[in-house]
Amino acid sequence: MPANEPHMGRRERNKQQKLERITAAASTLFAERGIDDVTTQQIADAADIGTGTLFLYAKTKGELLLLVQNANYAAALERGHAAAPAASTAVDAVMAYLRPIIECNRTQVENGRTYLREMVFGDPAEPYHAAALEIVARTETSIADTLTTRHRIDHERASAIARIGSAIMYVTLSASTNTAADTEVLFEHIRRQIATVLTDVH
Repeated sequence: MPANEPHMGRRERNKQQKLERITAAASTLFAERGIDDVTTQQIADAADIGTGTLFLYAKTKGELLLLVQNANYAAALERGHAAAPAASTAVDAVMAYLRPIIECNRTQVENGRTYLREMVFGDPAEPYHAAALEIVARTETSIADTLTTRHRIDHERASAIARIGSAIMYVTLSASTNTAADTEVLFEHIRRQIATVLTDVH
């Protein structure tokens, strides 16, 4: 067994390096062209691997998009964590978490809409899909905790508000009628809806 350990280490490093190449290639191509105008063959070529190897890491372009974007959405959540303590009202606190996610989603509009579609309708057994749902759950938990500890909202209600806020945001960002809308306009549209939910809270 000890004789195999160096080999196992090399194998794991090789897998990690391939994953990093795939992630970098998909990220660049999706950002430049959008997911609809990129093929898995192009991603495999850019990552310097075969398509068969690519499918060992992600079975579809949707899964590749989740792989690329999950790290960006996780970073957006951290920016929300940093901004929320400065929020003076409950609405501001919710929007402190949602603004970075909205901005992340709108960096490339069609990619953002596809990401949300994959997250909602994709296979939850796929690891990148599961990771996306985990980011959503962490975001909602963070919002609920902030509303409870800093704005004195009952935790059950705070959790419901967090779920409603997520639903409002995802429906607004996914709607085809909002594809060409200005990001700040969408942000204010989402804010007004959440303010309606929180009319009795300051």
